[in-house]
Amino acid sequence: MAVPAAAFERGADRYRPPAVTGLTDLLDRHVRERPHAGALIVTGERVRLSYRTLDALADEVAARLGGTRLRRGDAVGLVCADTAEFVVALLGAARAGLVAAPVDPALPGPRLSARLEALGARAALVGPPASGAPAVARAGVPVWPLRVDVARDGAATVALDTGARPLPHAGGAAHELTDEDALVLFTAGTTDRARMVPLTHANVAESVRNICAAYALGPADATVAVMPFFHGHGLFAALVSSLAAGGCVLLPERGRFSARTFWDDVRAAGATWFTAVPTVHEILLDRSADGFPVPQAPPMRFVRSCSAPLNAATQRALERTLGVPLLSAYGMTESTHQATSEPLPQHGSLRQGTVGRPTGVDVRVVAPDGRTRRAGTEGEVWVRGPTVARGYLGDPAETARCFTDGWFRTGDLGLLDEDGCLTLTGRIKNLIVRGGEKISPEYVEDVLAGCPGVVEAAVFAVPDARYGQRVGAAVVVREGECLESAHILEYARGRLASFEVPERLHVVATLPHTAKGALDRGAVAARYAG
Repeated sequence: MAVPAAAFERGADRYRPPAVTGLTDLLDRHVRERPHAGALIVTGERVRLSYRTLDALADEVAARLGGTRLRRGDAVGLVCADTAEFVVALLGAARAGLVAAPVDPALPGPRLSARLEALGARAALVGPPASGAPAVARAGVPVWPLRVDVARDGAATVALDTGARPLPHAGGAAHELTDEDALVLFTAGTTDRARMVPLTHANVAESVRNICAAYALGPADATVAVMPFFHGHGLFAALVSSLAAGGCVLLPERGRFSARTFWDDVRAAGATWFTAVPTVHEILLDRSADGFPVPQAPPMRFVRSCSAPLNAATQRALERTLGVPLLSAYGMTESTHQATSEPLPQHGSLRQGTVGRPTGVDVRVVAPDGRTRRAGTEGEVWVRGPTVARGYLGDPAETARCFTDGWFRTGDLGLLDEDGCLTLTGRIKNLIVRGGEKISPEYVEDVLAGCPGVVEAAVFAVPDARYGQRVGAAVVVREGECLESAHILEYARGRLASFEVPERLHVVATLPHTAKGALDRGAVAARYAG
């Protein structure tokens, strides 16, 4: 079954998404019409930066970059936490005609350098948290420290030291970039083999339009940045779409999510929504009794979840706690983040367990032979549309394998119902094959996480000489709960087929996660499958 982009409609709603062409004109309308409105809230003192101030800072960075030997279309690394430095560098680089490549500032030096070298970045703009990264310098990429100083009255200045070091010639995959490119994002890999995805300004503009339209984002909205900006979830859903819509984004102190300060940040920003991965939602739910006093709650409209499967029990509990709908969405780097989403309640019915309907793209579910599956039948999810990237930089083999006639083959398993709602059932590469039976670890995890007292579950394959693979699991139990593995397995046996029930189950204190908060399956298997 295939669902076209037109399936996502707003009915009689007269909301119009922002008309931007990419990162270069992201602020233009609001600088003209609402120059003193708050764009960002920054520092531990929660100072508001206006659109006019942010615009001036971005212009200053663009001018400084224009005075270097960088040429239009050159790639520059962006090594910053979720701080004002990141936002100013992102917008300044775009205005200078450069292609920004955000990189996780927490990466070890050799891995960070490897990514910049593979891309062929000619320099790296580095915010304060990563100002002393020597590995970047050893890789032959000039490090240009960037700092934004903010006064209590909202005045701000920017300093960018471009140094005197000669710029290296562009190597790596940089020759594949075009003048239309805005960004290069690295996929959420846990190794140095993360793929490089080029995204054009047109990709960005269409993504912004789709996200803003899905949630009717406008100047009255505000959010708290939870997800890192070096991945599409935080970058497009929280930051770029909010600024395009004229809203306000609070950047947590030190540029990193903190459950300890989150609800204070929500109140300070007057946040009307936020987006996060399920792991963060679990953390916030555990802290809500102390951190979310209902009488002081801001006027939230909705909460969003993306980047990993959301447990149904967590969704229901959060909705009861916050008193707003929790909308599940589905996206990937290759589609400039969002591909589907549940609608706001006033725009359609919610289908718990699904990730909603397409938002500006075509979606189909495909059999191994390439034929489209009928409604209700599982297959691989393919996505096509104006937000889909053209391929991977420096990797023609993977581009040919994953991109077919404009369709991106996601590697995700799912099914579409008669109304076009997508349900994700797992990842093809994660499937466990036990004696010929194919088992989705994501499905088993969802069942285990429904056991009262279980906070999180990870399911993995255990090599076996007889069956090929057996099912193993590791679960995290809520603090203060006395829950043994035998009780959890008994719960699972009543809800799973016999071959799906874990034959090995560990009760652990924590599970490893990637930088964006998703379960690190490789690390889980290495730790518990042996």
